[in-house]
Amino acid sequence: MGLSWQQGPLGETSLGRFLTSEPMPKRLVFAEPLRRRLRVKLAREWIADSEGVILLHEPGRYPVAFFPLVDVRRDLLISESRTTQHRDFGDTGWYTVAVEDRRAAHAAWQYMKLPEHASELRDRVAFAWRAMDAFYEEDERIVGHAADPYHRIDIRQTSRHLVVKDGLKVIADTKRPIVLYESGFAPRWYVRREDIDETALTLVEGQTFCPYKGLASYYDIGDRQKAAWCYQEAWPEVARIANLISFEPDKIDVQLDSRRLVLEPGQAVTPHGIDRGLDPGEILARGDDAAFPRE
Repeated sequence: MGLSWQQGPLGETSLGRFLTSEPMPKRLVFAEPLRRRLRVKLAREWIADSEGVILLHEPGRYPVAFFPLVDVRRDLLISESRTTQHRDFGDTGWYTVAVEDRRAAHAAWQYMKLPEHASELRDRVAFAWRAMDAFYEEDERIVGHAADPYHRIDIRQTSRHLVVKDGLKVIADTKRPIVLYESGFAPRWYVRREDIDETALTLVEGQTFCPYKGLASYYDIGDRQKAAWCYQEAWPEVARIANLISFEPDKIDVQLDSRRLVLEPGQAVTPHGIDRGLDPGEILARGDDAAFPRE
C-alpha cells in the first residue's frame, strides 16, 4: 500500500477517513517532488536522468514519475498520432522511444493541455514502466514502480504463541514468530521452518511479485490451495523474513495466543504480477543488474 494504492488514504478502498465536516471529493489526485535522482534506460542508453521528478498519485494506481523535459533525451522521443483522454488532465500525447534499432511504442506520454491547478505536470513526460529496460535510483535498479514514500515495512520479533492447524493436524507451533507490519495491511506472521512440519507443505508452480519484498512462492497444505507463502530470497530491506513461512488465515486455521485469526479488512492483497514479464532471475538480480551494466 502507498498513498493512493489499495487501502491508502487516497485509495478507492481506504480503511480510514478524513475527519472533516466538509464533504471530500470522491477522487483526490496528489503530486509531489520525489526528491530522489531517478534514471531510465533503454537499449543501454540513458533516456532520462533527473533530480527534479514529480510523483503523481492517482487512486487505484501505483505512483507515476514525471520527468522534466529538460532532463529527457528528446531526440529519442518520436511523437505518435495517438491521443487519449485523461479523466482529470485531458489530452494525452504519446511517444515512441527509439534507440538505434529498438523502438518502444506507446512508451512515454505527456499531458498536453493541463488545467492551471495541475501546472506541476506541465512540460513533463512519464515513461511506461514495462516498456523501458530499467529504472534506477542513483545506481540501484528499481523494479515494479517508482518508490512510494508512504509505503513502509517494519519487522518485529515477538514471543506470542502462534499455532497453525489443518483440522486436527498441527502444521506449525512457535513462540518466536516474526511479525511484519506493512503500511495499510493487517499484520503478517512468519514462522521459522524448524517450527513447521514441512512434510505438510507442497510447493506449487507460480510466483507473485512484491516491489518491496521480492518474489513470493506458494504452498498447498492438503487440499488447501496456496495456504502458505514464502519469500525465499527476500530483498535485503526485508531480509529478516527470507525463507520463513507465512500462512493465510482465510485458508487454514491460524491461532495467535489461542485466538483464531480471520481475514480482516486490509488483509487481502492485490497481486502486482511480474513486471514487464521479467523472469525471476532478473528480478532477484536487481542489485547486481547483470543485464544492464552501469556506464
